[in-house]
Amino acid sequence: QVQLVESGGGLVQAGDSLRLSCAASGRTFSAMGWFRQAPGKEREFVGAIRWIDGNTDYANSIKGRFTVSTDSAKNTVYLQMTSLKPEDTAVYYCAADRYISTRPLSDYRRYDYWGQGTQVTVSS
Repeated sequence: QVQLVESGGGLVQAGDSLRLSCAASGRTFSAMGWFRQAPGKEREFVGAIRWIDGNTDYANSIKGRFTVSTDSAKNTVYLQMTSLKPEDTAVYYCAADRYISTRPLSDYRRYDYWGQGTQVTVSS
């Protein structure tokens, strides 16, 4: 049984940093990504990483502020977020694909498994 368990969300002030974790179990994956959804808005891509070569991709809105990394020993993916802004407030979801895909890392259709989400709230 595949499980993706996110943790690390919370309430922070603008300019603060936060690190989200996504612990994966049940199988191996080709790539894992982070998406977010703010109230009243559609889900949007944040960042993702491919396990085999460490290749990453990021949304323009967070490029330079967020970093995706992995710990293979723990089968965990992290989203390090710095210089947080109120507009980063959202539920953040971890996602993982089942097979190597031709879809780009930013395409939500690439991913077969999703975590339950963790709330990040940034106050001004």
